[in-house]
Amino acid sequence: MQISEIMTREVETISPDASLQQAAAAMEALGVGSLPVCDGRRLVGALTDRDIVVRGVAAGLSPVDGLVSACMTADVAYAFSDEEADEVLERMKTLQIRRLPILDRSKLLAGIVSLGDIATEPRAAALGSVGAAVAEISEPSRPLK
Repeated sequence: MQISEIMTREVETISPDASLQQAAAAMEALGVGSLPVCDGRRLVGALTDRDIVVRGVAAGLSPVDGLVSACMTADVAYAFSDEEADEVLERMKTLQIRRLPILDRSKLLAGIVSLGDIATEPRAAALGSVGAAVAEISEPSRPLK
């Protein structure tokens, strides 16, 4: 089964030129904690509510004047829409991430997949590793000594 059969296609995004306040308001309205950052349909990063607080507010950026581009993570993991779901799940497990942007082969945003999307897809139950992935992704990372 390809990941395109499971992913959410209608994805709200935020521009890198948007303010942190606009991003936070969008997250609140959508009930999400992260947004893909796109220039048009081209993925350029990801922004989480934690990024806004830690990289923005804690660093003294104004929520009104601070830009998404100043706080986003630019190097974002992704998968292609024609990849197999089990391969994508394995990547999410390895990276310990709960959601992954999905791109078409032109590298334009096609959707997003969450661990919940995979876990609740009846055909994904055959993957067998969903439970193991949830456990590994949810395992807290250990501090470096």
